[in-house]
Amino acid sequence: MVRFSKGEVRDILISMVVIAGVFAYVFSGRNLQVALILLPATLVTVGLGFVLHEIAHKLIAIRYGFWAEYRLWLEGLILALVTSYFGFVFAAPGAVYIHGNYIDRDVNGKISIAGPLTNIMLALIFLMASSVLPSPLRDVAVLGYAVNSFLALFNLIPIAVLDGAKVFRWNPLIWLIAAASAFALTFSSMF
Repeated sequence: MVRFSKGEVRDILISMVVIAGVFAYVFSGRNLQVALILLPATLVTVGLGFVLHEIAHKLIAIRYGFWAEYRLWLEGLILALVTSYFGFVFAAPGAVYIHGNYIDRDVNGKISIAGPLTNIMLALIFLMASSVLPSPLRDVAVLGYAVNSFLALFNLIPIAVLDGAKVFRWNPLIWLIAAASAFALTFSSMF
């Protein structure tokens, strides 16, 4: 049974709003008035990508019998706010904490790949939507495509705190396929 505690829902919502806000601020060229106009679009594109990424980790962890809950990391949210002031976003708003007796390398890799795969799927959904939606919804879909492609690629960087390191330790071939897919999507979203 998947359950979300009140604290977890609060942490997810705070993280989602802050992350969407800092992306809106950066996308606006650091213009607060334009950022407020962009906020609904970033809530759908960035916020949805962030929330579904974290929920994917939680669902797979629960599937393997572990307790999993998202927890906000205040320092990471502050870091996102500070970096957005300088025109870029480094966001580490929190993570799904997983507890259990023993999480082996295979299971940890499968839990870790769930988030980036969710972003890849969302990127593809937004890409398909962008080909059929009228403007300005098309513009929102293009933003969703670009942001979710980048979120997947960023999370697949194989450094210790990101999903990529756990996926790479589990299965380098799966990591390579996922990272190459995310890279191709991110690269094509720039054009």
